[in-house]
Amino acid sequence: MALLCTRMLLRNSSRNYHFYRIKDISAQSCKPGNKVNVKGWVKSVRNMKGNLFVDINDGSVPQNFQLVINKEKHFDTAYGSSIEACGTIVASPRNQLELHVETLTELGKCPLTEGYPFYPKKTYTPEYIRNHLHLRSRVNSMASTFRVRHEATRAYNEYLHQHGFVQIHTPVLTSNDCEGAGEAFLVKPLNDQLLKSMAKENIPLDHAYFDGPTFLTVSGQLHLEAMSHGLDKVYTFGPTFRAENCKSNIHLSEFYMLELEEAFMDTLEELMQRIEDMLKKVTSSVMQRSAADLSLVRKLTTEGKLEMDFGWMDKPFPRLTYAEAMDILEANAGKLKSPVRRTEGINKEQELFLVDHCQGPVFVCYWPKDIKSFYMRENAANPLLADALDLLVPHVGELVGGSVREDSYDRLQRKLPNQDVLQWYLELRKFGSVTTAGFGLGFERYLSWMLNVHNIKDVIPYPRWAHNCVM
Repeated sequence: MALLCTRMLLRNSSRNYHFYRIKDISAQSCKPGNKVNVKGWVKSVRNMKGNLFVDINDGSVPQNFQLVINKEKHFDTAYGSSIEACGTIVASPRNQLELHVETLTELGKCPLTEGYPFYPKKTYTPEYIRNHLHLRSRVNSMASTFRVRHEATRAYNEYLHQHGFVQIHTPVLTSNDCEGAGEAFLVKPLNDQLLKSMAKENIPLDHAYFDGPTFLTVSGQLHLEAMSHGLDKVYTFGPTFRAENCKSNIHLSEFYMLELEEAFMDTLEELMQRIEDMLKKVTSSVMQRSAADLSLVRKLTTEGKLEMDFGWMDKPFPRLTYAEAMDILEANAGKLKSPVRRTEGINKEQELFLVDHCQGPVFVCYWPKDIKSFYMRENAANPLLADALDLLVPHVGELVGGSVREDSYDRLQRKLPNQDVLQWYLELRKFGSVTTAGFGLGFERYLSWMLNVHNIKDVIPYPRWAHNCVM
């Protein structure tokens, strides 16, 4: 009852104060003498002479905001608690804005001794933090990571909107395994009685709901190709799923992909120009809007300055053919732990070696057709090659995979892995067909690169991987 009364008094008194999020408190928007209301979580409490100095953060910026509380007011709070405070803005001796508190209420206590996993003035490993997914947004580095993720999402959407792309919500449930690698999750209802009630002759019971096998999407690319045949420039930005028994630092079972498709584009050079232009402009936007968050996260793993580490933005991305890349790797085979075999592609160690060799992001293009997917166009000059590319970048290796799509009806018909399921895809080459090109970008890999985070599980709010699906 006493707490309820306190909150009612605060609510009534706060009407005389203007509510600010901490990111909006600045010398331009807030002047000394202004009556201000703020809310947030306590990050530290310092007891000095006649005052308590309380740092709070509301999640809007990496910087904390200081409250000054006269001890005579008998307000009390502690680390981790959520609070609301009203008071007057004052410029500190260092000319920093702070709030001299007139009313304060503790909205939610945080009893550290009852299992709260994060103590003040302590650092924790990413593995430890990952064990507390429901609370890790309270860790400064994780809050910064998720704000950068938000700004990167915004920047990609803005770039694509400005360049005339239409966003397509491609399906999460699909009848095809785009990559044909058997890495899809099979979907069926949990209710066996429902399946039995829907059973049909000659259809397995597990497939009764949709009359055929249905999967969680591994890519929206094929659906984008269909849309591009009427809308030209299209993209999708959403979750994709891969069933892999892999615990590496760059693999997840659920992750986000940015996928683009453009009609009337028929050369790899045009596609590489699109990818390079997008990456540079999006990254520039993220750096402008999120410099403080980027710096906070990156300083945990590197001493490099942003301007130095992002020098690649001022240089053109080199282009290597697959043959040229293999020549470089073979000439440096003694520096590599893994064997170099032209028929097996390029592994992560070799990808990072090529990045170091080229001193930044590098395109590898015109790959052997036999190690690339069925939808990639056969090269006109050399039918053993596909018009395909990978973009390799520091820290993560492959970031983007793309190609000009096979535009020959006859060639595609011969290569289709499942003509029954993909007849519709073949028909795109029959009715008003045009050449299209596109790519997929692993969003978490992009964030890992930008933030210099070593494990991809630490740039997505709720990571899922083999043997682990918490929450």
